[in-house]
Amino acid sequence: MDISSSLAAGSYGKIREIADPGGSAGPTIGESLETFARDFSETLQHADSAAKDAMMGKTDPQSMVEAMAQAQLAVETAVTLRDKVVEAYQEIMRMQI
Repeated sequence: MDISSSLAAGSYGKIREIADPGGSAGPTIGESLETFARDFSETLQHADSAAKDAMMGKTDPQSMVEAMAQAQLAVETAVTLRDKVVEAYQEIMRMQI
């Protein structure tokens, strides 16, 4: 799994579409979150295997650094998503019935 800056930006754009449903009909929230979770898991697994391979001398350190950078970007995107979900939940809880 190769999650680059453009892919992260695309994922963030999908998240914004979820938050603002005024756009065109697309994947549901559940489908988008499922895809994001799957990509996130694959990215972390790739970074883990790249680190193991680099420690065993099977690959060069540059590929490990790139995999770690991709994992960091994926984690930052997941934290941003979590923060938005918590913010939306808090906003709903503030609404008067």
